[in-house]
Amino acid sequence: MKKILIIGIGAGNPDYVTIQAVNALNQVDVFFILDKGAEKSRLIELRKEICRRYIQGDDYRFVDATSPQWDRTSENYLSTVDGLNRDKQVLFERLITSEMRDGECGAFLVWGDPTLYDSTIRIIATIAATGRHDLEYEMIPGISSVQALAARHKTSLNHIGRSIEITTGRRLAEGFPNNADCVVVMLDADNSYRRYADQEDIEIHWGAYLGTPDEILVAGKLKDVVDDIERLRAEARLKNGWVMDTYLLRRSSSEL
Repeated sequence: MKKILIIGIGAGNPDYVTIQAVNALNQVDVFFILDKGAEKSRLIELRKEICRRYIQGDDYRFVDATSPQWDRTSENYLSTVDGLNRDKQVLFERLITSEMRDGECGAFLVWGDPTLYDSTIRIIATIAATGRHDLEYEMIPGISSVQALAARHKTSLNHIGRSIEITTGRRLAEGFPNNADCVVVMLDADNSYRRYADQEDIEIHWGAYLGTPDEILVAGKLKDVVDDIERLRAEARLKNGWVMDTYLLRRSSSEL
């Protein structure tokens, strides 16, 4: 029997790692680290720093592997993501087969929370369902960028008694949700918030690299800060080669 742990490690600050995650880290024999290129090497180092900080002893090892890439220019988003996940399944299955001994525990360290816009659990569940491996798996939740965003801005995600929606920039570009006046947006590569910059009643709480030394925060009426956010985002991408941001759009309400 082999065991896989899918461990949420939080949104960037090592202090976001939960006690449950620490206990899980100390069970692991081998950590699978996916390399997504030199630009994101700091994310690999953070994962290793978390292990050094929280694991008692040094009886564990890292196995590095190059992460499959996907075509971000493709117009068929779902088909492209399906293909990416199939490629990852092949890679994960190879790692489980060749880099783990029977009785060992392996782990994937997932940025933020593995239940939110991450496919690791789906891939591992698919591998287990094939029956080709004597495999069990478990998922440990983490502090997501959504939680970190609200905490760093010292605000709540929703108005009293009202709903929120968590969505992507791609979906926000199609229109503001009809069933919620508070919208958390992730995975927005195209600054979709600009579409609503002419509306007087929308405020934004925006954050990039949440929990890290590079953290950037902006809040205010969307129409007043939209240019600042776009400029800061462009500068950060140019400096770091990538940007990871999340934001909350909220219509004004007297019930806060």
